[in-house]
Amino acid sequence: MSTHQPPMPQAPAAAPDWQAAPGGSYPAYTSPIPVVRTHLGHALASEWTKIKSVRSTMWTLGVFVVLVLAIGLLAGSVVKSNSSPETMSDQNPLQFGFFGLLLGSMCIITLGVLTTASEYGTGMIRTTMTACPSRGRVLAAKSIVFFVVAFVVTLATSGLMAMIHASMLKGVGGARTPSGGDWLMATVGISLYLALLGLFSLLIGSVIRHSAGAITIMIGAVLAPLVIALFMASQSLSKVREWLLEYSIPSQMSCFYDNSLSSSGPTGWDPLWIMLGLSAAAFAGAYALLEKRDV
Repeated sequence: MSTHQPPMPQAPAAAPDWQAAPGGSYPAYTSPIPVVRTHLGHALASEWTKIKSVRSTMWTLGVFVVLVLAIGLLAGSVVKSNSSPETMSDQNPLQFGFFGLLLGSMCIITLGVLTTASEYGTGMIRTTMTACPSRGRVLAAKSIVFFVVAFVVTLATSGLMAMIHASMLKGVGGARTPSGGDWLMATVGISLYLALLGLFSLLIGSVIRHSAGAITIMIGAVLAPLVIALFMASQSLSKVREWLLEYSIPSQMSCFYDNSLSSSGPTGWDPLWIMLGLSAAAFAGAYALLEKRDV
């Protein structure tokens, strides 16, 4: 007689954790990745990572620093070597930083445009908006990060140039000792103005969505009014010429050195409020278009 026993029936294998048992329900799944509610701080961190990691930032700001210092040193040296008694009678020696900052403003404008417009050229803006669907938050983060970077770099450069000029031209040609107000205007004031000018360029770049086009528009806005005014010799256009001279960006920048190109128009801190108003209007327009248009 055979002693072979039939195999005992085995119990069904247990269902994996992620799979429901027959007749059961799926268990809740908890992701090991922490889920947090995003806020402006995350957008700021993202934009800071972008602006510090691209080569255009280092190049534009590096050229800005070189231009401001080189032209400022050249202007100071020329004035010192060609000065005579009473040549600079009661003049502010810090005013010669204007020339380098005027040319260096082109670098700030370029960086401002590239901060937004370059993302449209590369298509990176789609990734940005996917990671942060709140378009207003993205625009605000870009604006804040750029403004802080531009202000800090401009303040450090203009402050260094002001100290060099104050030391180099002390007592030369009857130049006066700069007052506290002179120092404040030539460092903090002009730095705020250039940072706002760069911010305005950033917002124009967001509206135009084309780097070359936005840069051309901004350079034209800086130089064209002054150039046009210089060729308006007709008496019938005198009021237009005066207005262009008074409100051109170079003339507004010179106000921070108490050396305006026009005898009337903005003075003191007025140019700062004008640029602040323009930037606010440009931000409103850029935000409205960003919400309406596809990326």
